[in-house]
Amino acid sequence: MQYKESKIFGYVRVSSKDQNLNRQIDSLRQFVPNERDIFADKVSGKDFFRPKYQALKNSVRHGDTIYIHEMERLGRNKREIKEELEFFKESGVIVRILNLPTTMIDYNQFDSKLQQTLMEMVNNILIEVLATMAETERDNIRKRQREGIDSAKRRGTKFGRPKKDFPASWRDDVLAWKTKKITAVALMRKYQIASSTFYKKVKEYEYQESCGKGYMTRGRM
Repeated sequence: MQYKESKIFGYVRVSSKDQNLNRQIDSLRQFVPNERDIFADKVSGKDFFRPKYQALKNSVRHGDTIYIHEMERLGRNKREIKEELEFFKESGVIVRILNLPTTMIDYNQFDSKLQQTLMEMVNNILIEVLATMAETERDNIRKRQREGIDSAKRRGTKFGRPKKDFPASWRDDVLAWKTKKITAVALMRKYQIASSTFYKKVKEYEYQESCGKGYMTRGRM
């Protein structure tokens, strides 16, 4: 909901110092009354630890509005963008993105109760869309990685961390433990290792197995 005390801010960003911010600033001028309220970063969008962006977050209050030229100027990581938008939503701050028409609705044409409902609806839609996009993006990355690894394995390429040495009996002992024929405590005593080390070694063994390196060699733990 808009208040008399509310302010309008803008945020612009480019990835490097030699890039120009004028295009973004010009696009925000018609919405942000005072150019001094446009916060500008010349830094990568890989995360949100940016000086001017953090200054903006510390400046906004409930009822304020932030204008951004396009989603990519806010950041690159969709999961983190979603978290930032949730922060602004919970703080009562409206985020408007010029290339997303749904966020540019003029709420002032509606009564105050409907304004609040519409703002929450638009924010929720935007957050849910970003969450879906982020999850799809992660799934696609995992799928491409898996396909790439499988393709390389068929060509004989080896993957994974450098092979860890395990005692010759490790494979059989781990299998016995997984089939409940022996306890983890018994194996810890046998190999004289702590609980945390045992489970860490099991994970390393399973990792090597998944990378096609599930062979054991004599060595120390």
